[in-house]
Amino acid sequence: MILIVDDRPENLFSLQKLLEIHQFQVDTAASGEEALRKVLKQSYFLIILDVQMPGMDGFEVAEAISGYSKSKDIPIIFLSAVNTEKRFITKGYTSGAIDYVTKPFDPDILLLKVKTFYRLHQQTRELNDIQKALREEIEVRKAAQTALHQSVEELRSVLESIPQIAFTFNASGTLEFVNRYWHLYSFGKDMLPPAQPGTPAIEACIENAIKTAVQQETEVRIRPLKSEEYRTHLLTLTPVKKDDQIFKWVGIFTDIHEQRMVNQLLEQRVTERTQELTQANQELEMSNHELQQFAYVASHDLKEPLRKIQVFSHLIKDKFLLGNDDAVSYINRLIHSSERMNKLITDVLDYSRLSISGEFESTNINLVIQEILVDMELLIQEKQAIIHTVSIPALEVIPAQIRQVFQNVLSNALKFSNSQEKPVIHIHAEWVADKSPEATPEANGTWCRITVTDNGIGFNEIYLSKIFSIFQRLHSKEEYEGTGIGLAIVKKIMDTHNGLITARSEEGKGSTFIMILPGRQTSNN
Repeated sequence: MILIVDDRPENLFSLQKLLEIHQFQVDTAASGEEALRKVLKQSYFLIILDVQMPGMDGFEVAEAISGYSKSKDIPIIFLSAVNTEKRFITKGYTSGAIDYVTKPFDPDILLLKVKTFYRLHQQTRELNDIQKALREEIEVRKAAQTALHQSVEELRSVLESIPQIAFTFNASGTLEFVNRYWHLYSFGKDMLPPAQPGTPAIEACIENAIKTAVQQETEVRIRPLKSEEYRTHLLTLTPVKKDDQIFKWVGIFTDIHEQRMVNQLLEQRVTERTQELTQANQELEMSNHELQQFAYVASHDLKEPLRKIQVFSHLIKDKFLLGNDDAVSYINRLIHSSERMNKLITDVLDYSRLSISGEFESTNINLVIQEILVDMELLIQEKQAIIHTVSIPALEVIPAQIRQVFQNVLSNALKFSNSQEKPVIHIHAEWVADKSPEATPEANGTWCRITVTDNGIGFNEIYLSKIFSIFQRLHSKEEYEGTGIGLAIVKKIMDTHNGLITARSEEGKGSTFIMILPGRQTSNN
């Protein structure tokens, strides 16, 4: 049975119907607490868990489930429409999940995952049954071996009664006793069964046991005299001691041929399932890429009708609304909203465009910054901003994307300036040895740390993770215009460049954005 956990009834209903259509039994829970109660009472082979829920969130629920001995092995798939950043995905896996799916999701892909986990669940049950049987068999054989050591007088009768090939030899290696099964594999009671060429010889196994004076277990291949097929046996050589001295050895050949064949078959099946999962992951990556391409095209097509709305709104205002103050007020709101919509679509286009890979090349970062400052000249003059820059070394980057990084960071520094004083922005760069904000400067370092410091309004660092999330804002759009995508774009570009971005800030005392980029792009970054 599958357990779906989501605080939204519509999500529960749609997922439940999707899975029930494909013959899966489904149970639902509307909160993390309800899910934990059901897990304690019911067995599930898969849990589909929403991340954002009131009360216990998905990560807490997953950790609690992993802590129960009864449910610790249940696979968990996270579903999230908001927490799609790499750190949330990483947190999902460390919380105990085996997969992390972002909304909107492809139902076919989700079904493939569910079916795969169902097959793995069935195979795991089969493996557990086989392992249980093997453990029981081992325990039986251990008990038999323990009984053999209880009395030398009873040894021969016991060895004669067991269904394996059994024999004893003294401390010098001379055979003393063989049971009736011995004669099925050997030409005489004084002759060891011949082993298959290229496999361990029985003589060598006995010599090694006597030399090491400890119990030996070796897989050997011998064949019955009336057969041409060599069969795999586990040869166990156990010392019998008296007064801490070995005076006798007991040897047992256990036929494990079928067991070995089963193990090989299971290993083959595991390999096949691994290949299937690898292929499924590749298909999922391709599907994600196609979704990103679709978002780009869809956003691009939205700009055409919006452009007409803006043009005709201006025409209506200029030609037909002169003197009608109320109508002009309404049309101005429409124009302002369309401008914000245009900015939002542009940012979405920029964000989706990051999925299209570019070429890394050695780039003059100083020239990039100067071009940005020229483009922002009017805003800089309006704010009366002062910008100090130092020489930044050439870095191997995607020029268009790194230009967007600096443009977004500098725009934020000007936008969130303090109204009581002129904006002052410092851009500084230095080489460091490690990909860390606290790394010590080192002239021969391979990472370049670039800081952009301003004297703006700053922010509380408890919101540090929020500012790099898409559509997340610390201020209302009435206070400061924006879409909440700018720093998300910066974060995604830095990830693409194998880099790092973070910030240090305090409310009312400005902010420092710290960017770390490799000097050269390599597979180890």
